[in-house]
Amino acid sequence: MTSSLSLPASLRQFFALFPLYTHGPVLSPYTAKPVRSPTLWIHSPWDAEADVLSSDVECLKWQAYLALRGVTDVDVRWDMASEGAIDARLPNLHVPPKEGEAGGGDLLPAHLIREWVDGRVGGGEGPLEGYVDEAARDEGRAWVALMEGNVHAALTISEPPSFNLWNILSPYSEKPRSVETMINPPPAPFTGISSLLPPYGSHVDRATIELQYREAIASLSERLGTDKWFLGSTGPTALDALIFAYLHRILHAKDNTIRFEVTRRVNLVAWERRVQSQVRAAFQRIAP
Repeated sequence: MTSSLSLPASLRQFFALFPLYTHGPVLSPYTAKPVRSPTLWIHSPWDAEADVLSSDVECLKWQAYLALRGVTDVDVRWDMASEGAIDARLPNLHVPPKEGEAGGGDLLPAHLIREWVDGRVGGGEGPLEGYVDEAARDEGRAWVALMEGNVHAALTISEPPSFNLWNILSPYSEKPRSVETMINPPPAPFTGISSLLPPYGSHVDRATIELQYREAIASLSERLGTDKWFLGSTGPTALDALIFAYLHRILHAKDNTIRFEVTRRVNLVAWERRVQSQVRAAFQRIAP
């Protein structure tokens, strides 16, 4: 059935200036190699030539979690930009396809790594999450909030991120957390209640953040004491992985003041070195 409607000649002439061409599919000569071992995508280490431990706290936390749960056959690569990760956030875990399955395997975001580990090594952490009792589990959650709050805030103000216009404007780039979101209670805005201007910005008290950081590290050292794992756990927990990531990051900080609070406490340094050797042994770099 043909339509009785037709375009005016002037409109047809205009559209003729912009012809529409249809091309067939372009076959790529490149075929991605399927992974043979679990591969963790991370931000690069400080020394990309000699190290396998990420310089990013979040990536390093998951490296430590995998190693401390007993997963030791993991490759790492850092040639993948965060824009290519799920939700533009690293780390991602690339797992091989199951036996008999085709394809290149599955790519998992960070929040699914714990579930994958449970299926890999069996068991799981249970309702107590590896702690000795409910009180220790609740205390562990408080320590997580302290590390991701006061300690992370001190790291952020000591080494502000470098300015990169693309990372700021790009909707795909991983945006760093602002200091304001780490402080509890949140800092007051620049303008007061009686101001004619609406509230904007915030006043971050550097001295207060540094004081809270020193108190947090002192409490951390006291709580560890001579124990093998934090909070007296019989084995490593997710808290140990998180604390290791922060201690390792602090010991590589450019700010001497930040580093000094850890290096002056022998038990924290010895604990970090012991865990570091275990974590480092679980990973090997693969060629991109």
